[in-house]
Amino acid sequence: MRSVGDHLAAVLRVAQPVRPLDVILTDAVGCILAEPLIAPADVPGGNRAACDGYALASADLAHASVSEPVTLRVVDEVSAATSEPARIVSGQSVKVASGVRVPHGADAVVPLEYSDRGEAKVRIAYPPRPGDNVIPHGSAATAGSVAIEAGTRMGARQIALAASLGFSRVTVHPRPRVVILTVGDELHSANRSRRASEGRDLPIFDANGPALRVAVQDAGATAIQVGPLSDDRATLREALEDQLVRADLVVTTGGLSDGPRDTLRDVLSPLGTVRFDRVSMSPGRLHGVGMLGTEDWAVPIFALPGHPVAALVAFEVFVRPALRTIAGYNDIYRPSLSARAATSWQVDSHERQFVPATITGTPDAGYEVTPVAEPDQLSSLSISALSAANALVVVPEDVTTVARGTSLHCLVLEG
Repeated sequence: MRSVGDHLAAVLRVAQPVRPLDVILTDAVGCILAEPLIAPADVPGGNRAACDGYALASADLAHASVSEPVTLRVVDEVSAATSEPARIVSGQSVKVASGVRVPHGADAVVPLEYSDRGEAKVRIAYPPRPGDNVIPHGSAATAGSVAIEAGTRMGARQIALAASLGFSRVTVHPRPRVVILTVGDELHSANRSRRASEGRDLPIFDANGPALRVAVQDAGATAIQVGPLSDDRATLREALEDQLVRADLVVTTGGLSDGPRDTLRDVLSPLGTVRFDRVSMSPGRLHGVGMLGTEDWAVPIFALPGHPVAALVAFEVFVRPALRTIAGYNDIYRPSLSARAATSWQVDSHERQFVPATITGTPDAGYEVTPVAEPDQLSSLSISALSAANALVVVPEDVTTVARGTSLHCLVLEG
């Protein structure tokens, strides 16, 4: 039986980052920057006004008040950001638009609404501080500095910074395309309305396809859901061959058991190099990992158990770190913390257990963790129990009894 660590290592060996692409800046959202962005110049180039108002020397208004406002001459008006900065002396001001260069001799900008909006002269009734409403020279970036590090996820804030530096294109690791195939003749698509289903025996609906699709998207990839598919060998082979052309990674779920209708291993064998193992973990022991295709072009494949709880646990333990590696992330694992067991339980097998649980507490007071169901029944844990969990408690292989108060390592699934 293969250890969890050995299987995770095998998974990460085949998980190579997608080849970087040069893309239009706005198409980079959600992707990981593959090359650092180097500032070509100081940004902003010179002190800039942060709002419409009057640029002036704050010392001239040191004693301004509502009862004794100060009047300054308005010697110029600047509205174009490309204009050369003016120069003022004590007792003078310049009316400026947001974004223009602050005149030499000015160290503050008073917003229009805090003045009488004068044209030749302006009266102001409060004392601004040096630097008020002034964006300092080079505050966004200095020439030659790394403005955005490689490995950064590009969101709205990073797009804004890149645009302010004049970049129209950037090089990123594109979001990997993940094809999800659910396998099993017994599965049906969940397309019934609630009312149509009331009072009838429900078929086995495919829970893994929709769940893994969302999990893949949450990990920063693009999900392509296929199935549920028949166990028929010809159908499976055709589906796999059709999907390989648009996949950076294939994830299958189901079809791994030893029954006569479990055909996935037979179908995959001639399509690449895939290894199947019993992994020393609960829930879910049967797993596959390898490559589909030829030496010239191949994509990784991860075969997960069919039970919904086992499939989702396997995704968290193996697939999510691999996906984030492929997408170029540096932080590939879920956040984790230590929590005290709120109850005690026995461990029947010498396997690493991933127990769905709820964590409560605070960083100051510490955390407490409670299993959402009987930990010794992980192989038959219901999806309804898993849906109530916000963490997975990791119980090592050499632990047979978890005593109340024991400190346990936990993978945090959500806040």
